[in-house]
Amino acid sequence: MKQNTPAETGKARFDPPVFYSSTAILLLLVAYAVFFPEDATQRFKSLQSAIVDYMGWYYILIVAILLITVVLISLSRYGDIKLGPEHAKPDYSFGSWLAMLFSAGIGIGLLFFGVAEPVMHYLNPPDADPGTVEAARDAMVLSIFHWGFHVWAIFAGVALILGYFSYRHNLPLTLRSALYPLIGERIHGPIGHAIDVFAIVSTVCGVATTLGFGVLQMNSGLNHLFGVPVTNGVQVILIAVTTAVATISVVVGLDAGIKRLSQLNMGLAALLMLTILFLGSTVYLFQAFVQNLGSYLTVLVDRTFKLYAYAPTDWIGGWTIFYWGWCLSWSPFVGLFIARISRGRTIREFIIGTLLMPTMITILWLTVFGNTAIRLIRDQGLQSLADIIEKDQSLALFQFLEQFPFSEALSLLAIVLVVIFFVTSADSGAMVMNMLSSHGRDDTPLWQRIYWSAIVGVVAIALLLAGGLASLQTAAITSALPFSIILLAALYGLIKALRTDSAKRDAQSATVAPISARNPVSWERRLKNLVQLPSLQEVHDYIGETALPAMHDFAAQGERNGLVTKVSEGENRSVRLSVSQGEELDFVYSIFPKAHLKPTASNADAELDDTHDDGSPDKYFRAEVHLSEGGQDYDVMGWTRDQLLTDILSQYERHLQFLHSLR
Repeated sequence: MKQNTPAETGKARFDPPVFYSSTAILLLLVAYAVFFPEDATQRFKSLQSAIVDYMGWYYILIVAILLITVVLISLSRYGDIKLGPEHAKPDYSFGSWLAMLFSAGIGIGLLFFGVAEPVMHYLNPPDADPGTVEAARDAMVLSIFHWGFHVWAIFAGVALILGYFSYRHNLPLTLRSALYPLIGERIHGPIGHAIDVFAIVSTVCGVATTLGFGVLQMNSGLNHLFGVPVTNGVQVILIAVTTAVATISVVVGLDAGIKRLSQLNMGLAALLMLTILFLGSTVYLFQAFVQNLGSYLTVLVDRTFKLYAYAPTDWIGGWTIFYWGWCLSWSPFVGLFIARISRGRTIREFIIGTLLMPTMITILWLTVFGNTAIRLIRDQGLQSLADIIEKDQSLALFQFLEQFPFSEALSLLAIVLVVIFFVTSADSGAMVMNMLSSHGRDDTPLWQRIYWSAIVGVVAIALLLAGGLASLQTAAITSALPFSIILLAALYGLIKALRTDSAKRDAQSATVAPISARNPVSWERRLKNLVQLPSLQEVHDYIGETALPAMHDFAAQGERNGLVTKVSEGENRSVRLSVSQGEELDFVYSIFPKAHLKPTASNADAELDDTHDDGSPDKYFRAEVHLSEGGQDYDVMGWTRDQLLTDILSQYERHLQFLHSLR
């Protein structure tokens, strides 16, 4: 992998092609949405409808591939690889890390939809009769499905690709680095610039439209609590305040700004959730949590691939495919941010942390708010809550909180949460855009950090006043289609790189003999073996002249120390040393001649016979060590007797330690 990149050599922290190109495209896109909002909305919606109609199966398949791939990577030997050098330690504690990735990920979505989505599925279910027990059960499973493993698999997949290539191979922490295994050094040219420009435009569209729609919930909450009018003027002020706080957070830095706001947010969110849990039907909610978890896991595979091919419905386009498209469009931003805070963690720890923990928190949150809301409607006849949610989702949370003691305090806490969640989304988005336009660095000039934070607020205000928010949101979602192709290619590149990395780690951990100062010809003989590659007869000679006498020496010394040992010869001149351990597992150390293809072999599929040397120029032999559990995949050909005795003793010590650990 390339080592000398702008991010490491101290070159300019400003990337003009990316900065100016992304700014120009954003101006054109926003101008179109502002001056021709109806035309833009119509065109983008038509494009989105075409994607749902013709490519919905593709979105479903892409997200399924992402989930399956990241899970398999975490369970494989690749899971031991670190996002960084082997000696690297995590930059943040687990609690701080979880708080930041959750706040920048889907925290604001759960706050907005935690009450609304379960109720909407309950009132209009795709597979059950509205208002029934089956509808209530399905509503919770569907809500969890839309906010659980699949969403986090999208973010984790992108973050894993970016974090691995940046921290493991010293490439810039930008989206272009994901394609290094496929296009090599060309990532530093026009192709790489285009990819990072795409990521910036997608991030601005996603964060700005979310901020624009988010102020509607803030405004609704303030109107509900204090009677503040719902007007464009109030919403502009709310965007300006949110952007100002986000700018301060970006300016002071990740540790002092985003980290502390995220920790505060998680604490306040936990306080709100626990309050509802204990003020509501506590026992029922614990029961519902366990059942929701089981139901979700039970239908996970079926729901993952369910496209309603045999019973077509508009529901899947308005919900599942919309969610997957929105999350894919957000993944460059969220993925890069998660990668930024995940240096030093192993791939297994990273994937488990980004999949399992947020999903468990999500299930608990949706159970507390969703199950409680459905019970209020179904069992207590609170039809007004259902009517308000169907009319205005932004009021769902506040109307829900009205049903509990201390409702004003709870609503005020909810408003504070909404504001901070939007601030953490905006400041982390600004940090990501700043890095994308600066070769992956975040130690950029002050003006540059302020610029990207301010542009999100300006875009959101302009679109809000012009009525172009919906068109830009739809544009962001449709961008998921081309990005998914980039993501698939990057995923393939990641697996190729992981295979290479793992093979290198195996080679570095392979057992080799120490060079002995007492035997100066040792290294010369080993070098000759490495270059010329031994024949079967040479391996047989080595076993008879060196390996077998060494085993007899070890056995004799073992007998003098009270061990019961045995040395024997087997097929194909193999030799075996065993040390009895009584009723426990005996120690066995064997050396076998083993045939291998040379690196330059012309026929990679040639059959290998360990017992016969046919003189093929493609074949050579090794003297490989086998223990009681099988081959160890290392070669002792050319080792001296002292070196071989040292290896036998080391393996015997490991065997005794293994027996000790079983006692």
